[in-house]
Amino acid sequence: MGYTVEDGPEVESTYYNFEALNIPASHPARDPKDTFYISDDVVLRTHTSPVQIRTMETQPPPIYVVAPGRVYRNETLDARHSPAFHQLEGLAVDRGLTMADLFGTIEAFVRRLFDDESVRTRFRSDFFPYTEPSAELAVSCVFCGGSGCRVCSHTGWIELGGCGMVDPNVLQGVGIDPEEWQGFAFGFGLERIAMIRYGIDEIRTFFDNDVRFLEQY
Repeated sequence: MGYTVEDGPEVESTYYNFEALNIPASHPARDPKDTFYISDDVVLRTHTSPVQIRTMETQPPPIYVVAPGRVYRNETLDARHSPAFHQLEGLAVDRGLTMADLFGTIEAFVRRLFDDESVRTRFRSDFFPYTEPSAELAVSCVFCGGSGCRVCSHTGWIELGGCGMVDPNVLQGVGIDPEEWQGFAFGFGLERIAMIRYGIDEIRTFFDNDVRFLEQY
C-alpha cells in the first residue's frame, strides 16, 4: 500500500513520548503508575507514536509510514496485559486525506490480516490527545463470525486499537501546515492480533520462550 517501515529509540524523551503528541503534563498516562521513568524527562516509550513525530520532523510530506516496535507500560502481568509488548502504528500525511481514507485503509488491512473477506470492521467515537476526531476500531469475531462467544465476551466484536485524524496542533508542532496537509494515524497491539488470529488466550505465552509453543509457528 506504499508504506515504508520506520524505527525509533525505546528509551525516549518525554517531549517525543508526550508533549509533541499533545499529551499535557496533567494527563494520567504520564503518572509513574502507568509509565516507566528513567529520569524526570526520560521514559521507556509507552507507544511507537514518537516515531511518527521524528519522521514528520525529518521527512517532508507526503508521508506514508508504519512503526512497529516494543513498548512499555507499568501494568500487572495477566492473561491480557504485559509490561512489555509490541505495537504497530501507521501514519499518513498528504493533501485531502479524510476519515474515509483512514477507514478504507484499515478495512483493507484487516481483511488481508485475517485472510477473510467476511471480516467486518466497526468504528466508534473515542478520544486520543493526538487525533481529532478519534475512533476505536473493532473487528467482527473471527471465531464465531459475530454471533457471540467466550472470546468476544458474547458481543460479536473484538477491539483491536485506536485511530483518527492527526490533530492540527501535532502537525503544527513539527512544522507541517494543517491547512495544506492532513493526516491520519492508527495503532494496534501485535500480541492482541496474534492472540485473536491463532486463538491464544495468554499474552505471557509470547515471552516464556517455551519451545513447545514456538515450534507451532
